Amino acid sequence: MTSLFSIVLAAILGLLAVASAIGFILQRRATEPGSVATVQNLNARIRSWWLMVAIFGGAILLGDAAVVILFAFLSFMALREFWTLTPSRRGDHQALFLSFFVVLPLHYVLLGTLWYGLFAIFIPVYAFLILPAVATLTGDVNEFLARTARVQWGLMLTVYSISHAPALLMLETGTPSALLLVYLVIVVQLSDVFQYVWGKLLGKHRFSPNISPSKTLEGLIGGGASAILVGTLLYRLTPFSPLQAAAISTVIVVAGFFGGFVLSAIKRDLNAKDWGYVIEGHGGVLDRLDSITFAAPLFFHIVRYWFTA
Repeated sequence: MTSLFSIVLAAILGLLAVASAIGFILQRRATEPGSVATVQNLNARIRSWWLMVAIFGGAILLGDAAVVILFAFLSFMALREFWTLTPSRRGDHQALFLSFFVVLPLHYVLLGTLWYGLFAIFIPVYAFLILPAVATLTGDVNEFLARTARVQWGLMLTVYSISHAPALLMLETGTPSALLLVYLVIVVQLSDVFQYVWGKLLGKHRFSPNISPSKTLEGLIGGGASAILVGTLLYRLTPFSPLQAAAISTVIVVAGFFGGFVLSAIKRDLNAKDWGYVIEGHGGVLDRLDSITFAAPLFFHIVRYWFTA
């Protein structure tokens, strides 16, 4: 695992170095206000990618426990961002406290101890039943259904769905499980990056201005195809054949797109541009993990059902 991961990490760092050099050149040449703003945003994104790659790569090298802890922290930050923008009432406070300080850590403990059976049902069965029951004890019935749905949906997106990325460490496929996580993250994140690049270069037709004004049809097609190509070429990180890698990376790209699209629709409903401001050039943690929310569970179950003993 170490040698393959080292090669992939070196390739990513090399791409970042090239991107940084291009950004530096563009910054020196940009003169129009619009071009200057675009280049500044691009360079901010590149600087953030250096930091994100360092943190994620360091966690992989430190081992499974470090990866689980990292994703638990990311889920906590994502859930916090979700509730920072989402309206709540006093009657929700007990359920929210349990979500942050009981459900989330216990869910990741189940993941860290490889207790798949309870991990798979803890949130969608027990938490989904217990939290509304606790909320009724406050006696606040105003918009109770909508408030309960927000509590459950927040947990599903930011904790349950995201946790299926590190849950890949549970799987035994004959390939180092950490490489499956690396594969998922590379395909999902490169799909977002390529969509951004293709959109800036060739984008003319807006895909859905009401939900995501910056997404273009050209960006989606070019970015998706580019990410699928990368996912196919990286099949050696996985137990997949090249053809299987092409098909599965297609699933990852499509699911990742809809993850980001659904989260964008929620942001528009809440009249927000970004979920937060933690990551320079990207927004919040949930802005960076929105594609993972849909892609990780699908990828996890495809691998678990078809590629484990």
